[in-house]
Amino acid sequence: MITLLAFLVALGLLITIHEYGHYRVARACGVKVLKFSVGFGKPLWSWTSPRSGTEYAVAALPLGGFVRMLDEREAPVPVDQRHLAFNTQSVWKRIAIVAAGPLANLLLAVLIYSGLAWYGMSEVSPVIAQPAPGSLADQAGLRSGDRIVSLRWLNDEAEEAQPVRSLGTLQWELTQAALQGRDVELQASHGSDATRSHVLALQQAGLSDVDAQTLERIGLAAPFMPAMVGELAPGDPADRAGLRTGDRVLRVDDEPIEDAAQLRRLVRAETGGKAQRWQVSRNGETLDIEVTPETVQQEGVTIGRIGAFLGAPPEMTTVRLGAFDGMQHGMQRTWDMAAFSLRMLGRMVMGDASLKNLSGPISIADYAGRSARAGLATYVAFLALISVSLGVLNLLPIPILDGGHLMYYLWEAATGRAVPDAFVQRLQQIGMAILIGLMGIALFNDLSRVLGT
Repeated sequence: MITLLAFLVALGLLITIHEYGHYRVARACGVKVLKFSVGFGKPLWSWTSPRSGTEYAVAALPLGGFVRMLDEREAPVPVDQRHLAFNTQSVWKRIAIVAAGPLANLLLAVLIYSGLAWYGMSEVSPVIAQPAPGSLADQAGLRSGDRIVSLRWLNDEAEEAQPVRSLGTLQWELTQAALQGRDVELQASHGSDATRSHVLALQQAGLSDVDAQTLERIGLAAPFMPAMVGELAPGDPADRAGLRTGDRVLRVDDEPIEDAAQLRRLVRAETGGKAQRWQVSRNGETLDIEVTPETVQQEGVTIGRIGAFLGAPPEMTTVRLGAFDGMQHGMQRTWDMAAFSLRMLGRMVMGDASLKNLSGPISIADYAGRSARAGLATYVAFLALISVSLGVLNLLPIPILDGGHLMYYLWEAATGRAVPDAFVQRLQQIGMAILIGLMGIALFNDLSRVLGT
């Protein structure tokens, strides 16, 4: 129920903001708005303003919305109202009206990101777990418990170092650097030791197809968490072996354990039913316990599991910015998210990135539910992300979307001639086919994730 409610609230809010952008600019340009609808199909609620004559409605199918304006191409317009019709406005007014919807979504994202920065977000500190052996971070010499202080992009255009305030910030910068094939220099400290420099060779690593495993291949997917035993499932291997909540794991076989991420890798890697010798610290005593992971299938991969949460809560930090810095952060974050989305779309079109990166309504609903359960700030950040995606999607030059209409009007502005109606109709059909194809791929990806195929 929370997932469905969070999804509907997100969808309703973002559609309303998008359509309000069209509506507000249309009114400002002197165009008469006949109907403002959130949703399609039969209205569940409607009201007509006696002053403007605009009908406001909420319809049954919440998968979009529309603003219907007075337009001679759709119905006859009385002569005395012709100046109020959309099609009689200058091309620049029509461009402003069409662009206002996507820009309203992008503006909403700027305000949300800025507001969160002003309010202060509780985020995971940039203290890293032990990188996987052979990963880029491991090759660069990073180790468990290193605190990443700053980051700088290298290669042709070496940039100034920027402070790393949270693990999320670090991972976002690394994802973008991997997508662009840029090496990164990290400054890290360990306890009271002096700051050290580490270079991640992303350019030669072949990570341009960014996916959920990219950060794992880099070696910085997890925060530092002590190697503690958390909640145990009754009757599972950890419980049967005699492990207890609060045990601190010191060694597995002959390997010293630095943190929970390393411990989880060792458990997952044991798929042969072999017993592991765990050395744990419990109430000041050191105990030797044999633990035999059971072999299971997870998302098509064979792994070992013991039925216990391994790790303790990571170190947290509150990231809060002042008025100017917060607004700058909001604009930069929105710009970065939009640019990242466009790069990924471009790579998918060129075949350099997998179409599996496309997500549909099932995935969005799932993320909405998860973020809502994580707290209001996380849910609001999710709204900003989807708002950016909606704004970018609608600006794509695909006929039937706002970007397609902008393409027509920009052609008219450049040539002084409108695109012929017959040509527009054919382009609209092509645009609809493209949109249906993209929606089909996204839905297929959603179902594949749900079914684990």
